[in-house]
Amino acid sequence: MSGTSLDGLDISCIQFKVYEGKWHYSVIYATTLAYSNEVLQLLATIETANGADLIEAHFKYGHYLGDQAINFINRNNLKGIDFIASHGHTIFHQPNKQFTFQLGHGAAIAARSKNTVISDFRSIDVALNGQGAPLVPIGDRLLYGEYNACINLGGIANISYENNGERIGFDICAVNMAMNHLCQTELQLSYDKNGDLAKSGKLNLALFKELNSLPFFNMLPPKSLGKESVFNELIPLLDKATIPVQDKLNTLCRQIADRTHESITNANLLGPILFTGGGALNNFLMHCIKEKVPHAYRPDRITIDYKEAIIFGLLGVLRFREEKNCLSGVTGARLDSIGGSIFLPPCHSQ
Repeated sequence: MSGTSLDGLDISCIQFKVYEGKWHYSVIYATTLAYSNEVLQLLATIETANGADLIEAHFKYGHYLGDQAINFINRNNLKGIDFIASHGHTIFHQPNKQFTFQLGHGAAIAARSKNTVISDFRSIDVALNGQGAPLVPIGDRLLYGEYNACINLGGIANISYENNGERIGFDICAVNMAMNHLCQTELQLSYDKNGDLAKSGKLNLALFKELNSLPFFNMLPPKSLGKESVFNELIPLLDKATIPVQDKLNTLCRQIADRTHESITNANLLGPILFTGGGALNNFLMHCIKEKVPHAYRPDRITIDYKEAIIFGLLGVLRFREEKNCLSGVTGARLDSIGGSIFLPPCHSQ
């Protein structure tokens, strides 16, 4: 799993079981690998490349993922791996134009790792006129159903919850993608550790109102927020604001809390709500959220860090079992679907 915040590659080994009709999982091993400068540069700039360079990068990054997977398997002496489920790294996501693209070719991962690979989870939903995101709601339902809602504070925040027997899910707003951008461009820091910089700043009401005026927030679900929209519409508002970066971060945290609260209020969600993702480690952001959402719950560190990787593992299991893993009620597609392309490992000569 590689998220839009570019904070590294999550790799986890998960065992899934079903008994008495309920899914259960165990995290055997999990780690996050920091990207080298070369890989970071590739992921950050490939969207502007020509077609040939993009395809070359698709295979190159796939080989990289395969190498990291087999290193992880060998380092932890893992046996009996059924398959590798790979989200890849989203480069383009424009469902309104009916396309999405996650870098990291499954064939390259399979060739390098010598394991069955399931990848490209989003394309079938987009082909069915869906948003192709968020995909985690079915995992939220099957693995974390004891919570009234699940919110992941990643590069982009998303929410899912039950409504009259149907799972609802959508993107809320940009989180780490925007905050990390400010830290990296204005302070040459990778991120705001614990939210200390944001805490030291103050709310700028003019910027707060500008951020809340973006067209995405007036759209009704199903909806998803692409990286392109974040960098074309939100980031310019932050960049042009002539205020200290600490004030920008403070204002952004409060805006994220405001959008999160609105999503929860509109859905009339009153019980415990699970918060995960890198943003859940930002103490100031969580303080802002808990001021508005007192029943917010922050779980153990493994769940915070690896919930999305765990769920994409589950999506792979469902694909392997030929069971639906993408809900049209979430994405707006014409039909539920079974997303994911399967690449078998290379044959061994007798």
